[in-house]
Parts: sequence; structure tokens; C-alpha cells
Amino acid sequence: MLRNSRLKPHLSIYFLQITDPDFFPKMEHLLALYRDPPSNLYFFDECPGIQILRRLAPDLQTNEMKKRIEEFEYIRNGTMDVLAFLNHADGKVYAECHSNHETSTFLGVFRRHIARAPDSEPLHYVMDNLACHRGYPFCELVAELSDVQCPSKKDLNTVDKRVAWLQSQDKRIIIHYTPYHGSWLNMVEIWFGIMGRKVLGESFGSADELKAALEAFVEQHWNGLLAHPFRWGYGGNGLHEKAVKRFTRMLADSAEKFEVRILVKMLALMTNLFTDYFHEVSESTWNQLADAATLNDEVIADLIERDDRPKRKAKAEKALAAFRTSIRQCTGQERKAAA
Repeated sequence: MLRNSRLKPHLSIYFLQITDPDFFPKMEHLLALYRDPPSNLYFFDECPGIQILRRLAPDLQTNEMKKRIEEFEYIRNGTMDVLAFLNHADGKVYAECHSNHETSTFLGVFRRHIARAPDSEPLHYVMDNLACHRGYPFCELVAELSDVQCPSKKDLNTVDKRVAWLQSQDKRIIIHYTPYHGSWLNMVEIWFGIMGRKVLGESFGSADELKAALEAFVEQHWNGLLAHPFRWGYGGNGLHEKAVKRFTRMLADSAEKFEVRILVKMLALMTNLFTDYFHEVSESTWNQLADAATLNDEVIADLIERDDRPKRKAKAEKALAAFRTSIRQCTGQERKAAA
């Protein structure tokens, strides 16, 4: 049936397209941090919605296949969230299990981790862009734990202002954010993968059973036996070109399917790449983008024209204008003149 319908699901994979216009400077900041890490560097993230499943029959281990075969049918017993901190220095983990990862839960876990950290020394945390990680209540907590005055809510009335303050170096606790769609740059994700393989494949009849298994794994097996620093070797080589090639392919194949909110970000990303990382991408790849953009310019403009949100439409028109300037430079006309 699959062959007759020309369906090949085994060849289909998911990916997260880079859409953060400032992805690469943010990535460079983190890579520099990993090359020369401060004394107290921690990686934080949540692993939400872990399903608590009780299999109706034990797993079957086959010697021939050297695989564990799981019973298909199960009873669902709710979900659980794991919030974890990975210590860069020794690889040890502090984790808590909760029924949610709301702001109050996150703030409580963060406060308890700070209580375990060295007194009076600077503390650096890497985390993603979840709303509660950039909200004013988190600013208040960081100020309290850093023993500094928190700016007023009016002074921190936008996400950009709160992020800038949380990242500032003039306080004890300093937050470093991954780019959007860049959670793989957070080392605690490596540990979550290990946790998933070692713990989550088992059968659990209740939240308490899963919590006990996770806590035992963290304290006895990981922190007691397996913990070690992770060595980060990735330097971003080739990623600039890959991002341009992917966007070029999307424009060439299905430009009309873009959502405007994503299109705006990707136009800005391409413009920033052209401005700040031109030599990281080959001339032929830039020319391919220029060709695809020229052929689909009317499609892009029409998508933006039909957007019914005035602010987003104005932002999109501005992003398109900047992108068009970059495309003209890709043809070599203005770049040769500038040289």
C-alpha cells in the first residue's frame, strides 16, 4: 500500500528551522561561554509533559534481536514535568519533579537551587526563552537573590528590557539565553536525553512511582556514579550556509505557504547573515538565494499585503525592504560599487 501510494514515512524527519534574526550572535555568545566557562555555570531547562504509562504486560527481551520489545497497550496515569540544573564543572544534576512548570513552580525551584550554590560568588545560568524565564517576577527574584535593587515594573515593561537586565553583568546572578529554536545549545538537553533512555522506558503506575525512579536515578546512579563534565565541541561551522540553503529551498518550492510571522523573522535573519556573516556563506549559495527571492518577490509581497494585522504588516514591509536591499547586493552591483 505504501509503495503503491509512493509514501515513505521512514524518510520523513522533523526539524526546527532557524528563525531568530539574532540566532548567530546569540550562538557565538554561548560558544564563547563554553570555551572559557566561569566558575559557577549551570544549565537549566524543563522537560514537560512526561507521560506516566503503565504497560499491561512486562517487556520482552530477545537474544536474537538484542532489543527490548515493549507491550503496545498501556494505561495512562497523567503527566509529570522535570525541572533540572546541570553543573558544568562536574556534570552533577539537581532536579525536581512537579505537576507543572508554571511561573510559581519555576521560581521556587530556582530559589532552592540558589540555596545550594556557593555563597557570594557570581552564578551564571543558561536557559531558554520561556515566558516565565523572562517575566518581571523572575527579575524580582534575581534581584532579591543578588541583593540588588530591582528596576521598577515600568522600567522593565518589555521583554527586551527584562532580558537585557537579566543578562547584565553587574549583579551576582547572570542569565544567558539560548536563541529561539536553539535549545540544543543548552547542555542540559544532553542529560535529558540520557534520563529518557535510562528511566522513561519503564512502566509506572503512578506519579509517585515515576518521581521515585527519577530521584533514584539522579542521586544514586547519575550523581553517585556517572556524572562527568560534558565536552562541547560544536563550533557552528557550516550552519550559516545551511540556514541560507534551507530558506532558498523553501522560497523556490513553496513560498506561498509561509506564515507571515515566520517569514518576517526569516527575512530579517537572511539580512543579518548577509550584513554580518557574508563570508561564512559561499557566493554560489548567495546567488541561488537571490534567484529564488527574485522569482518569488511578488508572492512574498502578496503574502504581506494580505496580512490583516497592521503592526505585523508594517514590520513585514520593513523586513522585506531590507531583504530586497541585500538581494540587490547579492547580484554584485552595489557590492562592487562599495568596494
